[in-house]
Amino acid sequence: MSGTATASSPEVDAKASGTLGLLPLTALVVGSMIGGGVFSLPQNMARGASAGAITIGWIITGIGMLALAFVYRNLSMRKPALDAGPYSYARAGFGNFVGFNSAWGYWLSAWLGNVSYVVLIFGALSYFYAPFGEEGNTWQAIVGASICVWLVHALVLVGVRQAAIVNVITTAAKLGPIFLFVVLALVAFNMPTFQMDFWGTEALSLGSITAQVQSTMLVTLWVFIGIEGASVGSARAAKRSDIGKATILGFVSVLLLYLLVSLLSLGVMSQPELAELPAAASMAHVLESIVGPWGSVVVRIGLVISVAGAFLSWTLLAAEIPLRAAQEGMMPDVFGVENQNGSPSGSLWITNICVQITLFVTLYSNSTYLALFYIASTAILVPYVFSGAYALKLALSGESYGPGEGRGKDMAIGALATVYGAWLVYAAGPAYLLMCAILYAVGIPVYFWARKAHDARVFSGIEILIAIGLTLAAILAAWMMWTGAISPL
Repeated sequence: MSGTATASSPEVDAKASGTLGLLPLTALVVGSMIGGGVFSLPQNMARGASAGAITIGWIITGIGMLALAFVYRNLSMRKPALDAGPYSYARAGFGNFVGFNSAWGYWLSAWLGNVSYVVLIFGALSYFYAPFGEEGNTWQAIVGASICVWLVHALVLVGVRQAAIVNVITTAAKLGPIFLFVVLALVAFNMPTFQMDFWGTEALSLGSITAQVQSTMLVTLWVFIGIEGASVGSARAAKRSDIGKATILGFVSVLLLYLLVSLLSLGVMSQPELAELPAAASMAHVLESIVGPWGSVVVRIGLVISVAGAFLSWTLLAAEIPLRAAQEGMMPDVFGVENQNGSPSGSLWITNICVQITLFVTLYSNSTYLALFYIASTAILVPYVFSGAYALKLALSGESYGPGEGRGKDMAIGALATVYGAWLVYAAGPAYLLMCAILYAVGIPVYFWARKAHDARVFSGIEILIAIGLTLAAILAAWMMWTGAISPL
C-alpha cells in the first residue's frame, strides 16, 4: 500500500506520469491559501490584539505551520507512492476507516469553502452593482455565482493541466494588488502609530497578552488552510522533488505576505481605528486612507480575482481527494471516474452539484450555510493532525529510513506538527469539534457502501468503536443544537 523509498532513493526524483511542474504546484499551494482572508486581516487581527501580541501570534503560527510544511515535504520524499496528501497519510498510518474520514472531511470542507468563495465574490462586487447585496446571497448574486461554478467546472473537465495554467495566471494577478498595498503601506508607515499601546495594556477591552495572542491564533487558524495543496496534487506532479519545494516555497511566500499586511496596517492606522473597520475587505479601507478612493477599488478588484483563483484551486483539490480514495476502494466508485482528458469528472460533478444545491440554500437561509461552513472548517484540521502523527510514527519506527540515518530532526518536526495541529482543533472550540461529528457520521454509510461494493471488510474491531463513537457524538451534537445548548454562530 505504501512506498518504502528513502530520501536518497532514485524513485524520489524519478519523472512521474503527471504534467504539473514546480510553478503550477507552487501556485496551487499559494492559490489555495490566499483567498479572501488576507484582505480582511487588518481588522481581523486588530479587533482583539495589539501590535506586540499580533507579532507573537505570527511567530507561533509561523513555527507551527512551518513544521507542518516540512511534514508534507518529508512525507512526499519518503513515501512517494502515497500521492493523495492527508488522505493517503492517514490511511497508511492509521487504517482504512481513519483514511476515509480524512478524505471525507477534507472533501466536505473543500466544497463548502467553495460556496463561501463564490458568495464572497458577489458580495465584493456589490460595491459596483448593489443588487448583488453585501452578503452576496441575493438571487442576482446566486445566478452569477452559479455561472462561475459551472464555468470553472467546464475548465477543469478540459484538463487539470489547463486548469492549473489558469490558476498560475490568477495567482499572479491576485498578488498584484497585495504587493501594491505592501509597497504603499510601507511608504506611509508611521513608527509612532505602530508603537502606540504596543502591548495593549491601555485598552482594557483587549485583555491580557495571552488572551490577545489567542485571539490572533483563532484568525491564523483559517488563513493557512491549503498548505497541503501540492501534496494533494502530487499524483499529477512531473517531478517528485517539486512537491516538497512547492510546499515550502508557497508557505514562506504566504507567511511573509500575511505578516506584512497585518503589521504594516498597524503603522498606517492605530489598533482601535483598524478594529472599527468593516471586517470584509478591511485592507481596502486602509489603502483608501493612504491614496484615496481608487485604492479601495483596486483592493476590491484584487479580492474578486483572489477569491476566484482560490475557488479554482479548491475545485481542483476538492475533486482530487475523493478521486484517489475511490480508486483505492475507500469511497464509492462514481467518485473515481476520469474523462478522456484525465480530469476527475465523477468527483467533480458530485462536488459541484453539492455546491450548487448549497448556493440555493444560501438564497433562503444564509445562517444555515454559515453553520455548515464553520463546522466544516474545523473538520479539515483533523487530517492535518493525522499527517503530523504519521510523520512522527515513521520517524519513531524507522520505516523508510536507511541504516544509521538520523531520525531525531524528523521526530521533532513530526511531534511539533502533531501538537500544533491538535491545538488548532482545540482552539477552534469544543462546540465546533463536537458538531464535526455530524458530518463525519453522515460519511459512515457512504464508507459502508464503498467497502461492500468491493466485497471488502468494512470495519476492524477498533474501527467499529470509532464509528459508534462518531454516531453517538453526532446524536448528542444534534440534540444540543436543537435545544440551543450549542450553536456555530
